[in-house]
Amino acid sequence: MNIHLPTIFIIILILYSAVNFYIGIRGWQAFSTRSSPMFRLFYLLIFGICALSYPLGSLVQTLSPSTLGDNLTYAGSFWLGMIYYLLIATLFIDLLRVLHKYKPFLPKRVTEHPFFVATAIFWLTIGLILYGTWNARHPVTMNYEITIPKTTGSLETLQVVMVSDIHLGKIIDNRRLTKIVNRINQLEPDIVLLAGDIIDNQVEVLPDQNMIENFSRLHPKLGTYAILGNHEYFDRQPDRVIQYMEQGNIHVLRDQWALVANSFYVVGRDDVSKQRYTGITRQDLASVMMGIDHSLPILLLDHQPTDLEDAVNQGVDLQLSGHTHLGQLFPNNLITKKLYELDWGYLVKENLQVIVSCGVGTWGPPIRIGNRPEIINLTIHFVNNKD
Repeated sequence: MNIHLPTIFIIILILYSAVNFYIGIRGWQAFSTRSSPMFRLFYLLIFGICALSYPLGSLVQTLSPSTLGDNLTYAGSFWLGMIYYLLIATLFIDLLRVLHKYKPFLPKRVTEHPFFVATAIFWLTIGLILYGTWNARHPVTMNYEITIPKTTGSLETLQVVMVSDIHLGKIIDNRRLTKIVNRINQLEPDIVLLAGDIIDNQVEVLPDQNMIENFSRLHPKLGTYAILGNHEYFDRQPDRVIQYMEQGNIHVLRDQWALVANSFYVVGRDDVSKQRYTGITRQDLASVMMGIDHSLPILLLDHQPTDLEDAVNQGVDLQLSGHTHLGQLFPNNLITKKLYELDWGYLVKENLQVIVSCGVGTWGPPIRIGNRPEIINLTIHFVNNKD
């Protein structure tokens, strides 16, 4: 069933409003017990500004892009993280109170002093957001070492750096990209692979912030290869994304493959969300891999780690994916674990090896809690079957 985008936006706005109303009312009820009229007025003013900042900023950006719209959206993105955890905490407290009515077990300081409970929840949430903001800005290097039992001629070891889900835009800006490119270059990879969601939603961010020049600073000796993710389709201009990326010496594979150094293949799939935005399905993997010599190692880039069985059946040796963010905000990882056979880390499935990255950037709230943003540093050893 296809739902038009305006309908989706209306549904999201209704849900967003309902959540803010619920949290706002519960906070008002708690703070009203021990606060002055001036404090309650201040509470309403601040809460209203926070709640309106993201939708108002998005509206301003749509009608007339400006610094005001950028600042409102940026501030509102933190509020998205705040209300997420305030919602969880408020629902939990309300559930405890319902259970307490049937069989009292809560101490009086909880039941008789909602002001202090609400204050404690607020400051704990602030602490979480501060930590999550710091965490999101300090990616780690995840090291993997695997063996692919295929010959590659003279190439015995391949050093790969894989990065996914950068989400370049107003929040993950060119300064953040500079740090990411510097980190990649410090690892001195033979090849760099970008596994989709390079931009967040607007393709013009690439030339407007001189990100193309930044990407051109990558200098792996075997080149940089990339694929599209679902976010490259948000602006409905994937061809322009490819055009800009190729100006930065990045080879974008869109249901295509490349033979690298006459030693191994990099296969790049178009994103599965292509059909949703264009009405055209991506090619099946068997068609994409037509003409490949299966005696050489085959590395597959597929943004979303779905249908791993297909990669097994087509003789892929290694699949590299992203997309999941490992939920980005705990406990969303419990959902991604149910949605994907592998939502993060390493998996062996018959002759296929899979690595899924939780990504280096963020989407929505510029916050990560329960996981670390990461750059994948992968060492691949090849075994000469002729020995």
